[in-house]
Amino acid sequence: MADQKSWQWNDEDAYWRSNFGSRPYGATGRKYEFYQPGFRYGFDAANRFQDRSWDDVESDLKTRWDSYEHRGESTWEQIKDAVRDAWDRVAGKHPVGSHR
Repeated sequence: MADQKSWQWNDEDAYWRSNFGSRPYGATGRKYEFYQPGFRYGFDAANRFQDRSWDDVESDLKTRWDSYEHRGESTWEQIKDAVRDAWDRVAGKHPVGSHR
């Protein structure tokens, strides 16, 4: 049986797969798979640092992005908006199923 976090990520993944194209960065012509690592990174970070704000962790997340094993070819500048979007959803600003 999958753990709770994996189940939650599956919901997030489905949401972002359907909705990333409506975000400003989604208009670049890149496929979902380019942004998926950023969404997962933001999801994981928001769950890990629940007691901290985005402003408190952004520089650490930026530094750690280069060593994130699932990052693909993306740079922090290319992916940071997707990371932030996922962070905001987990932080409760836009729960799964809501529309931005």
